[in-house]
Amino acid sequence: MPQGTIKKIITDKGFGFISAPNGDLFFHHSAVQGVPFDQLREGQTVEYTEGSGPKGPKADSVTLVA
Repeated sequence: MPQGTIKKIITDKGFGFISAPNGDLFFHHSAVQGVPFDQLREGQTVEYTEGSGPKGPKADSVTLVA
């Protein structure tokens, strides 16, 4: 699975962005697995699968890298 770094979290709206090798990816709180969305912090490393959303590429199955 590809890895990236959480670039921005917008907690009150329930989404964020991951800095990935091919550009930034949007992720929704429902894509986060293993930890509650509100425990994610900018700068943390995550693994994800890349999918496609209505506005372009997005991250699915987002999990923290220990």
